Amino acid sequence: MKRMILGAAMAFAVTACSQGGAPDGDAGADAGEVNLFSSRHYDTDLALYEDFTEQTGIEVNLIEADADALIERIQSEGDLTSADLLITVDAGRLWRAEEAGILAPVESDVLAERLPDHLRHPDGLWFGLSTRARVIIYNREAGTPEGLETYADLADPAWRGDICIRSSSNIYNISLLSSMIANQGAEAAEAWANGVVANFARDPQGNDTAQIESVAAGECRIAVVNTYYLARPERAEDLAKVGVIFPDQGEGQAGAHVNVSGAGLVKGAPNAENAIAFLEYLTSESAQRYFADGNNEYPAVAGLEANSSVEQLGEFRADTLNAAEIGRNQREAVEIFDRAGWN
Repeated sequence: MKRMILGAAMAFAVTACSQGGAPDGDAGADAGEVNLFSSRHYDTDLALYEDFTEQTGIEVNLIEADADALIERIQSEGDLTSADLLITVDAGRLWRAEEAGILAPVESDVLAERLPDHLRHPDGLWFGLSTRARVIIYNREAGTPEGLETYADLADPAWRGDICIRSSSNIYNISLLSSMIANQGAEAAEAWANGVVANFARDPQGNDTAQIESVAAGECRIAVVNTYYLARPERAEDLAKVGVIFPDQGEGQAGAHVNVSGAGLVKGAPNAENAIAFLEYLTSESAQRYFADGNNEYPAVAGLEANSSVEQLGEFRADTLNAAEIGRNQREAVEIFDRAGWN
């Protein structure tokens, strides 16, 4: 496999691979190639690509960059693009690719059978491959925050001066608010954003890791983060100091919001057949284990367990709102954040 970091002058060879949904045949045969444009940046993914090539003989060529840069490049290249698949994180970025008109529909019995409806675009433009839950954490020393059970509760004045969170420009927060617009309506979502801003312990700053560290250190009592950050080995010391709440688990409530990693076939893909084989491979048990065991994500395929580091955070029920609906509400979510003064 060839790997290139977009915007850098380096490229080097490696190999990538499959099992489960990939075509049969000798790995040594000339099975061609597949060109992946990915905004994921995990070493585990490289091992996954190598597994695909070992099983199928299909060489993986990888270009890594920020999702928006990849979308812009594919869009500008048009019919001349070399991209076969776009791989990215969060429904918001998948929606941006859809809006840019760069994705082509895929019909696959394998994908339809293995993936739940809410992790598949209704028209087959993209497919969810793994998820992370967006949870509430709190400082254990300050005590369990009684009455904090839902995302909506974060707007309660009881938590005035207690909340640390990322900027409103962060795609995870945009998608969370987008899901609230879909589930509860724009008026309720705007009231929530205003309430959370009033409860800030400080101006939004840092990534999810910074929020975990701040709660562990007692700089703020409450924060909102993705589970895969909590499950990282280097967070073990912090995790002993924070508690985890999976929101909206009560009867009649939607369930915890999840971010999705997904991929879509690029319109005019030069290696479309190989690209679909790779998509199907990504839903195989072996590929799903790479996501779970190597990167602390929840498998997208039903019946497969997460790794122990994630499972120790607790069981939960996920919101099954279709990720495409989350994408469609992105613009309105940004406008609400702006009006609320959530920087």
